[in-house]
Amino acid sequence: MERLVTTTQAAQILGLSLQGIHYRIKKNQLKSIKQSGKIFVYITDKMENESITVSTTNKTNQNNEINLVIEVKDEQIALLKKSQKWMKKQYISEINRLERNQKDMMSVLNSEIKLLQSAFNEMRSIYKPQIEELKKTSDTNNSKFITLKEFSLFMKKNHKSQNDIKLIILKAIKDNDKRFVYNKSDKKLLILDSNFEDLL
Repeated sequence: MERLVTTTQAAQILGLSLQGIHYRIKKNQLKSIKQSGKIFVYITDKMENESITVSTTNKTNQNNEINLVIEVKDEQIALLKKSQKWMKKQYISEINRLERNQKDMMSVLNSEIKLLQSAFNEMRSIYKPQIEELKKTSDTNNSKFITLKEFSLFMKKNHKSQNDIKLIILKAIKDNDKRFVYNKSDKKLLILDSNFEDLL
């Protein structure tokens, strides 16, 4: 059975665009008639049923595609969960490794500290007698120790620059001048009071 419908209605019934309807009319794939300046299309029950079938098939295909997308997403989520578990395990093992390394480093540092303490004690035992002897010598000579500042002032009065003073002190320590005792452990310099004429 045939019936006449507008091109808009035909597009809705057949699931096509208006352009698609006009294209099929032009190619004589759809029967049409022009009345009062409007185009009408003949639609048969068969055509309507076919379009319903196509529409149902399209919807089924769409549903299948949606289901496939959901499956892919589910797989991706499962993979991400596995990856997260693996990363968590790696993170925990790395923390454990760092803690072990920290313990090892602490034991190494403790042994280094012990070595430094023994070296310090050894240095003190080496320099202490020299200092004691200097003190005895100074006591017998009614001499005393002066500060670095006092020594520097004396040298500056005798036209020595700060750089000259440093060089004089370094040379005196190197030459084992008894008036200059440098304690490496305390990083202190003891200067025995003298006229220092030989250094001017």
